[in-house]
Amino acid sequence: MQDDVQKATPSAHAYPLLIKQLLHTPFVQAPGQEIVYRGQLRMTYSTLRERIARLASGLKGLGVQHGTTVAVMDWDSHRYLECYFAVPMMGAVLQTVNVRLSPDEIAYTIDHAGAEVLLVHTDFLPVVEAIKDKLENVHTFVYIDEPDSVAAAHSIDFVAEYEAMLAQSEAHYDFPDFDENTRATTFYTTGTTGLPKGVYFSHRQLVLHTLTLMAALASPVSGQRFHRGDVYMPLTPMFHVHAWGMPYIATVMGVKQVYPGRYMPDRLLHLVRDEGVTFSHCVSTILHMLLNNAESESVDLSKWKIVIGGGALPQGLARSALERGIDIFAGYGMSETGPVLSLAQLPIGSEAIDLDEQVRLRCKTGFPVPLVDLRVVDEEMNDLPRDGKASGEIVVRTPWLTQGYLKNPEASEQLWAGGYLHTQDIANIDPTGNLQITDRIKDVIKSGGEWVSSLEIESLISLHAATAEVAVIGIKDEKWGERPVALVVLKPGAKASESDIKQHVMTFATSGRISKYAVPQIVKFVDALKKTSVGKIDKKWLREQFA
Repeated sequence: MQDDVQKATPSAHAYPLLIKQLLHTPFVQAPGQEIVYRGQLRMTYSTLRERIARLASGLKGLGVQHGTTVAVMDWDSHRYLECYFAVPMMGAVLQTVNVRLSPDEIAYTIDHAGAEVLLVHTDFLPVVEAIKDKLENVHTFVYIDEPDSVAAAHSIDFVAEYEAMLAQSEAHYDFPDFDENTRATTFYTTGTTGLPKGVYFSHRQLVLHTLTLMAALASPVSGQRFHRGDVYMPLTPMFHVHAWGMPYIATVMGVKQVYPGRYMPDRLLHLVRDEGVTFSHCVSTILHMLLNNAESESVDLSKWKIVIGGGALPQGLARSALERGIDIFAGYGMSETGPVLSLAQLPIGSEAIDLDEQVRLRCKTGFPVPLVDLRVVDEEMNDLPRDGKASGEIVVRTPWLTQGYLKNPEASEQLWAGGYLHTQDIANIDPTGNLQITDRIKDVIKSGGEWVSSLEIESLISLHAATAEVAVIGIKDEKWGERPVALVVLKPGAKASESDIKQHVMTFATSGRISKYAVPQIVKFVDALKKTSVGKIDKKWLREQFA
């Protein structure tokens, strides 16, 4: 059967889905809306429009052209937002450099991406000074000054300073049309084994992710929403998966945006208070840090909506946030998925649900957002029953998934085996379609012939009154194969014994909620839990240390 493909009128315009198209609405409808940096610098969307053009003009003057990769090392700022638009709108590629990697890893990612231009915030001068001789492709360095910072000594040959370059550049730039499948961004995953892997996204993918997530966040009747009356502040670094795509969404909607620079708990809380922040997203460790900061007691958090991703949302943390009035809910995605796949938004009528059930639902992995074809399958790619029990790997298709790993065809084929992207996450789906991740494939614990979910044990231990943070890992056991070990950080001044924690978990086993094999064999109290560069608990490191 032959498709009846529509024929275009010769004069008709084939409208490509390019990032520049996201700017039409806000520049018309919200030209006077504010964008704030650290509470110190304020500009409007009209100024943003001009600065995007000036940045593109300045970069063009430095030799940036279609296909050039421009790397950025900066804190979350209005400058980063300008780069999100100006660089890909030129037809160039934006590389968002993970500044929390080791110097050698940073050098590897910049070189592997083929970056030719590097924008460097003054705080990262020591890092770039140490690795500059390893950056074989970078021929142009641009300095990002910060008025209240003291620059470290260096020998980097900067060709321009960011603000000076913009001031000297044209305030108009004619951004061209080109193929919507042109690569727009590149960044690197922070896997626990091997070198970081490069993922990449096209204009079409980022536009579709923006529009779809905007629709998903606007769909609830009330709660867990993002709308034009909100004030947005990211708590996920802008180098990490486009800050979950939210800066693009916030800009399309023309909302007030607040960029905090380097994450400092006092500053973040002051910005929430002073700028009226109502919507953020972060990993659970960041929210835990904020709620335990002394300043939080004097800040009204009751208008704040927070999406937790990058790992499970523990029930104990969710309960603490709800008690402070925070509308907290989980989101799910990964670097390879651009990132959002699902959101734990409450169903209609949820206002009648008791607190325990609300906490449970807010901590689930949630419902797939529109356009996401998500399956839970066995090893032969057969769909598993949607009974809330049968667990398998999540595989997905959506229009915005990375099409592979940069310059790594073997790993790309593994990622896309069978025509679905393999997430390596183990989950089940209940009869309502609600998804629940139980573990990463590499973290799942098999004890006594049963699969034990480390995430579920962690969530239950987080409900103990003395628990601040917890990680559960598996260690080898001659009799049972593996047994779970709980590593617990206590709240300041709190006391608990190993038997207290075990007994707490045992009550859930006795009630039938979890298997008896899920009760930790060992509970070890630690001062802190090792985190990865993006704030996730580093279980690989913990397994090596506590094996």
